[in-house]
Amino acid sequence: MKDFSKELTERAKKIRAIFFDVDGVLTNGSIIYDNNGLESKQFNVKDGQIIKYLKQYQIATVVITGRDSRVVRNRCNELSIDRHYHGVKDKGAVYEDLKKELHLHDSEIAYIGDDINDLPILSRCGLSCTPADGQSQVKEHVHWVLSKKGGEGALRELADMVLLSQGKYEEIINKLLKA
Repeated sequence: MKDFSKELTERAKKIRAIFFDVDGVLTNGSIIYDNNGLESKQFNVKDGQIIKYLKQYQIATVVITGRDSRVVRNRCNELSIDRHYHGVKDKGAVYEDLKKELHLHDSEIAYIGDDINDLPILSRCGLSCTPADGQSQVKEHVHWVLSKKGGEGALRELADMVLLSQGKYEEIINKLLKA
């Protein structure tokens, strides 16, 4: 894994929760409707794979998405996302409420968002990220522009870095090699 700046590593060491958007983060942002009006989306299994390891180390996962989609609800349930909020109009308000409920400080929360409606959270959290194909104005306001695009492992990239910075990634690998 590549070297990260000291500032980014220090931010990652404090993370106790990763919040993220869905469309443009867990997916490439496309919404596909069939002739019957049924929605489908494509998710990357690498993003899903890392969630169980975040849980193992008590790093909470939270989805805050502006759309309300059964497909996304199903994916959140399948991955056992700790909390997920759909159809959110004011992401900043949900963030503030969650911060209180989960007894977290801004510095303990990482967030990945790809569009301007994510800025209220990106501007407050301790480690803000956008996928490589995030909206250009969003890229100007984050700590880290990921190398992965939305739907291509963006969440995985952040989660790997957080676990690595906290010294937990090596434990995961060692346990898997001994299994």
